[in-house]
Amino acid sequence: MSIPAIFDRLRLPVIGSPLFIISGPELVIAQCKAGIVGSFPALNARPAAMLDEWLHRITEELAAHNHAHPDRPAAPFAVNQIVHRSNDRLEADMAVCAKWQVPIVITSLGAREDLNTAVHGWGGITLHDVIDDRFARKAVEKGADGLIAVAAGAGGHAGRQSPFALISEIRAWFDGPLALSGAIATGGAILAARAMGADFAYIGSPFIATDEANADAAYKQAVVDSRAADIVYSDLFTGVHGNYLRASIVAAGLDPDDLPQGDLKTMDFGGGNGSKPKAWRDIWGAGQGIGAIDAVESVASRVERFAREYDTARTRLTG
Repeated sequence: MSIPAIFDRLRLPVIGSPLFIISGPELVIAQCKAGIVGSFPALNARPAAMLDEWLHRITEELAAHNHAHPDRPAAPFAVNQIVHRSNDRLEADMAVCAKWQVPIVITSLGAREDLNTAVHGWGGITLHDVIDDRFARKAVEKGADGLIAVAAGAGGHAGRQSPFALISEIRAWFDGPLALSGAIATGGAILAARAMGADFAYIGSPFIATDEANADAAYKQAVVDSRAADIVYSDLFTGVHGNYLRASIVAAGLDPDDLPQGDLKTMDFGGGNGSKPKAWRDIWGAGQGIGAIDAVESVASRVERFAREYDTARTRLTG
């Protein structure tokens, strides 16, 4: 299977992952203009009516950029949909995505054939994130065009498997678009993901520490100051295992070395039209690759750095 033409406009083989609270129009637009896929969770737009406003703005600004810069058009953008049954906004949010014909829909925590069919109906493609080969097979059986392999070390909800094992098992039977997530924070790591068999690197944590990210200044600085040893893997906060910054857990009055076990039944992505913060919104997600992040900078600068590192790594290997 060939890579869809929609990805031809990428400067680097990178998809910016959708970040809870942090990803908004400013971050997405900056990522797309810099030449990588920008994305955001639909549930970040609160109240629900704001999703239409966000998609209007993103679509309009990227179209204006492409008109002004036909020689370097923006990369496509993506919207992440939580398919878990507790997301009571899913149907309404999908209708808004259909209105704006969102080019890429990333699905998480549940694969649905009818959702994939709907996206295909307006000419979009779907990518589904998975933590193991079993879930990957289910997603493709239900019509997902591509997969996002979420390996050990990824920020937020993360799997336990080595990226080497996960990519190898999926590539044994799947030849479609495949992205890899898990501690990718340098241009060299992007190239390594390609060498392993992935088509794209799926990167989140480095974009927390950017000017355009909708994150508290203390959160951005914590990403800069922390290293892999400062990441805690726990299922307490959502019922699903994920990686979080130790400092934010301590600030919440909890012992990061003695956290109680979470309960999958407590997972709640209820959206509605309210803007009430989640109980754990001050628990900061981040991946194990943060040791490579040494400053808060613009998205353009970060992508430029990735590009230099990517070229340097490629030259080192071929030289």
